[in-house]
Formats: sequence, structure tokens, C-alpha cells
Amino acid sequence: MVERRYWDSDCFLGRLQEEPDKADKCGDVLTLCERGELEIVTSALTIAEVLMLRPKDALPEERRAKVEALFAKKFIHTITLTRRIAESARDLVWDHGIAPKDAGHVASAIAAKADVLNTFDRALIGKSTQAGDSLVIEEPSVPEPELDLE
Repeated sequence: MVERRYWDSDCFLGRLQEEPDKADKCGDVLTLCERGELEIVTSALTIAEVLMLRPKDALPEERRAKVEALFAKKFIHTITLTRRIAESARDLVWDHGIAPKDAGHVASAIAAKADVLNTFDRALIGKSTQAGDSLVIEEPSVPEPELDLE
């Protein structure tokens, strides 16, 4: 079975903006996806979230094709934010102190049965394994290959 990872908007933005501390890590994960070893799931809301840069500048129109091409990849799947997922997110805010937007991503990852939620958000990473069937929250990474020393 193929590993399923959830990406929040920060992962997509890191790749789209070629942020030095994020682009390579995200690129390594995308390479595994291209090989069929992983798939990425994200909330459909992420498609709109990635259009707003920090601190509140819109992603330039000339990046439109790049954004559309990334989300069109066959290994990137979206999950709809349903009322049930939104209510789960609300409970994550109340029960675990997760910020509302982040809680939407965590609840979506749980609903999508993701193995891991990838983000660069330090506060959210600090909530790893505290919510939803011990969902691991960590930065994007690829496993190191095992060396056969025999």
C-alpha cells in the first residue's frame, strides 16, 4: 500500500515560492510521489490558501500555471471540508489548543486517513501525536535508504 501524506498550505507554498529552507524537502517528497511510492492529500481549501503569501501579498498572476500544474498532479488528491470535518476541527481547537486553520488541516488529514501530516509550522509540529489516532505531524522528509553491509 502506498504511503499517504497530508500537506498543509505551507508545504505547497514552500515549493511554489522556492523557499530555500523548504523547497528541497518538498521536492524530495514529490520525487517519491512521481515514482509511485507516496501520494499527497490536502484540503480543497489549500488550492486557494496558497495564493496568499506572507505577509498578505497575493501570489503573482504569472505563477498561475505553476500553481495549476502542481495541483493537477495525479498523486495529489483533495478532500472536501465537510461539516463533519469542520466540527472535528472545532473540537481540536477546544480540546488541543490547535489554531483554527491548522485544526482544519489536522481534521482533514485524519478524515483522509493520512499516515503523516507534513508542515513547517513549529507550533503545529509541537502538537504531533496529541490528536486523532496519534497523527504524526512533522516536516516533509524522505526515509534514508538502508545500507546492505553484507
